[in-house]
Amino acid sequence: MTDSATVVAPKKQSSRLMGLSRETLLKWYEEMLLMRRFEEKAAELYRNGKIGGFCHLYNGQEAVSTGSVGALTPDDYVITAYRDHGLAISKGVEPKAIMAELLGKVTGTTKGKGGSMHIFDREKNFLGGHAIVGSHIPLATGAAFASKYRGEKRVCLCYMGDGATNIGAFHEGLNLAALWKLPVIYIIENNQYSMGTSVERSSAVDDLSKKALAYDMRRGVVNGSDVLEVYKAVKAAVEHARQTYEPTLLDIRTFRYRGHSMSDPTHGHYRTKEEVEAYKSHDPIDLFAAILKTEGIIDDTYLEKVEKKIKEIVTECVEFAETSPEPPPDDLWTDVYYE
Repeated sequence: MTDSATVVAPKKQSSRLMGLSRETLLKWYEEMLLMRRFEEKAAELYRNGKIGGFCHLYNGQEAVSTGSVGALTPDDYVITAYRDHGLAISKGVEPKAIMAELLGKVTGTTKGKGGSMHIFDREKNFLGGHAIVGSHIPLATGAAFASKYRGEKRVCLCYMGDGATNIGAFHEGLNLAALWKLPVIYIIENNQYSMGTSVERSSAVDDLSKKALAYDMRRGVVNGSDVLEVYKAVKAAVEHARQTYEPTLLDIRTFRYRGHSMSDPTHGHYRTKEEVEAYKSHDPIDLFAAILKTEGIIDDTYLEKVEKKIKEIVTECVEFAETSPEPPPDDLWTDVYYE
C-alpha cells in the first residue's frame, strides 16, 4: 500500500523504532488509517440503514490491533470479541469481504450470515469475533493447547474488553493456560468502560494485569496509544510463549471514541464530552504520524497522498459490498451443521 515516491529519505533510525523497516512502519500507519476510515464509513452506512443488527466500532483503538498483530507470523492465531473489524484488517482479512459481511452479502467473510460481530477467516487464522462476552477465552486456551499438543510454535492472541475479566470463563481459561503452560497471550483492550460501566465501578483492582497473579502468570500494563510500545510488549510475550509455551496477560490501556455500539453512537451518558476529547489529544494515529515525521520517514505530502488512497480503498469496499448479491433464501439451511 506504500507509495515510495511520497516518502522522504529517512535519517539514521533511532532505537525507538527497534530496527523496524521503513516498509513495515508505513504499512502500519496505512493500516491504522484504513481502520479509522473503514469504521467511519461503517457508522455512516449504519445510520443510513445499510447495516443492521449490532455494530461495535474500533475508532481510537487502532494502535492495539496493529502493534500486537505486527508481532505475529501469518501462522499464529487471533481470536477476539465482537469489536472485531480492526483486528480482522490487521490479520490480513480482505476489507472488501469485511464490508460485504457488514451489509449481509454473500461475498462476506461468512457469506453474510455472521454480520459485524462474527468476522471470520480460517485461511488467515483469524478465529473470529464472538458475541457472548468472554465466551472465546476458553477457545483461545484450546487453540494454544492444540499448538502445544502438535509440537508447533504457533501462539494465539486472545483479545477481550475490560468487562470480560470479571466473568468465570476468563478465570477458567487463564487457570488452565497457566497450569498446562500454553502459548497464549491474553490482551485486555482496556478502553476504560465495559458498555457503560467504568473499570473503577466494576473491578476490585484497576490494574487488570494483577488478575494474572492468581495464576502465577506473566503480566504487564501497556500504553495502547503508542503502536510501538504495544508491539514491543506483545513481541516479548510472543517470543516468550514460543520458547516456553507460557502465557501472558497484558492490560493494554486504550479508549474508544464512539459509544459501546451504534445503539450508543456518541460518548454516552456515562462519559463527558471533555473526557473523550482529552483522550483524542493522544490519538494513536496522530502520535504515530508525529513519530514518523520526527524520524524523517514521512512528510506532509505523504500524509495527504495516503489519506486520498485510503479513502479510495474504503470507497471500493463499499461499492463491492453494495453491488454484491444477497444470500439466496436456500442458504438459510446451509452451514448449520458441520459436514
